[in-house]
Amino acid sequence: MNKGLVAVPFASHALPAHAGLIDVLQPIAYVIVSLVVFYTARHLFFTMNRLFGRQRHPYLDITQASWPLVTVIIPAHNEQPVIAHILERMIVVDYPRDCLKILCVDDRSTDATPVILDEFAARYPDRVQVLHRPPDAPPGKAAALVDTTAHLAGDIVLVFDADYLPGPGLVKQLVAPFFDPEVGGVMGRVVPYNSGTNLLTHLLELERSGGYQVDQQARANLRLIPQFGGTVGGVRVSALRAIGGWDPQALAEDTDITYRLAIAGWKIAYQNRSECYEEVVESWPARYRQLRRWSRGHNQVLFRHLLPLLRSPHVTRRERIDGALLLGIYAMAPVLLVGWLVLYLLWLCGDNGGGLLLMLAVVSYGTFGNAAAFYEIAAALRLDGERDKVKGVPLILIGFFVSTYAATAGFLAAIGDMLRPGRIHWHKTPRYRDQAAAAPDPVAPPRP
Repeated sequence: MNKGLVAVPFASHALPAHAGLIDVLQPIAYVIVSLVVFYTARHLFFTMNRLFGRQRHPYLDITQASWPLVTVIIPAHNEQPVIAHILERMIVVDYPRDCLKILCVDDRSTDATPVILDEFAARYPDRVQVLHRPPDAPPGKAAALVDTTAHLAGDIVLVFDADYLPGPGLVKQLVAPFFDPEVGGVMGRVVPYNSGTNLLTHLLELERSGGYQVDQQARANLRLIPQFGGTVGGVRVSALRAIGGWDPQALAEDTDITYRLAIAGWKIAYQNRSECYEEVVESWPARYRQLRRWSRGHNQVLFRHLLPLLRSPHVTRRERIDGALLLGIYAMAPVLLVGWLVLYLLWLCGDNGGGLLLMLAVVSYGTFGNAAAFYEIAAALRLDGERDKVKGVPLILIGFFVSTYAATAGFLAAIGDMLRPGRIHWHKTPRYRDQAAAAPDPVAPPRP
C-alpha cells in the first residue's frame, strides 16, 4: 500500500463556512424557493379547478342577437405567404355583411403584401379597407394599431394576426361577451395547426393546450383576469379610448391593454370554445427571438403597471394577487437562475442547503413563463380527448432551458428600456406556409 496517497473527502473541497455570507444568502434562497413553490401551487390549483370545479361559459348561448357594427383589424408586415388565407376566411364569416368592416394595415411591407391587400379591397370594396403605413412610420404592431384609431367603425374592434385561420362562427362568438356592459376585452382560444411539423411545434401545441384549456379557463372560472393575447380577441373601443388607446411603444401591447383595462375597472372575458388556428414557429432561433420579445414586453408592463394594479380600487383582492403573479411570470426565469447560484454558493460555504437545491430542481421546471406546469398540460390533453399525446409532456423540459435563457435576456432588455427609453426594435416572426398552396383546413375536435 502506498502510504503517500491519502483519500480526501469531497466535502473538504468546499469553501470554509462564512457565517456572514450564509446569513445574507439564506433569506434570499428561502424567498426564491417560496416563490417557486407558490407558482407551482397556483398551477396545481388551476388544474384542479379545471378538472373538478364549476366551469363558467356565460356567453356561450348567445347565438341570435342584434349584432353590432364591428371592425376587424389585420396588421400585416411582409405577410405575403399567409395574408390571402385569412382574408378568404374573413370574407365568408357568419356575421351580418353590413355590420362587419375588415381593416387591413399594410405595415411598411416590402414584399407583395400591399398588392394582395389592394386586390381584396378592389374585389370587396364594401367590406375591405386597406391602410398603408409609410416606410418611415414607427415599427411594431402597437404603432400600427394606433394608426387605425381614426378608421374604426362601431364600438367593438377585433384583432387577428395575419397567419390565423378563423372559422365561420368565430366573429359572433367573440362579439357575444360585449353585450355585457362590464366587459372591456375578449380573448378566444389559440390552437396550432402545424403542430406535426417537428419537435418544437409539438411542444408548442402542448404549451398552448395547457395555457388556454386550463390556465385561461381557470382564471375565467375563478373570476380573475384572463389575458387578452393580442389576436383572436378584441376590445371595446370606448373603453380603449377611455384608457388612452394603444401604447405605440409597447412590445406586448396585449398585456399592456389587459392591465390598463383591469386597473380602470373593465372585465376581460375568455371564450375557451372560440378557437382559431395559428402557425407556430418551426425553428429554435425564431422561438428564442419570439420569447425574448414577449419577455421584454411583458416585463415592461410589470414595471409600469404593478403598483397601479395593487392600488386600483376597481380590482378585487383575488384579481390583485393573481394579476401580480401573472405580471411576474416572465421574471421567474432570472429569479430561478439567481436561486440556483445562491444555493450553489451556500453549498460551497458549507451550508447544508442540499434540500433546498433539490426542492428547487424538482418544482421549478413548471413555474416559468408561457410553458404551463406538466400537470396543466396533461389535464388539457385529457380534456381535449388527446391522451395519446401525453407521452410528449416530459420533452417540455427541453423547451424550458431555451425559455429560461430567452426570458432572462428579455428581462434584462426590459430593465435597459426602463433606464434608457428609446426607439423599439421589432423582430418579425417568420412564416412557413406555402403561399401557392391552399389554406390549411384544420378540423377542431370537440372541446369541453
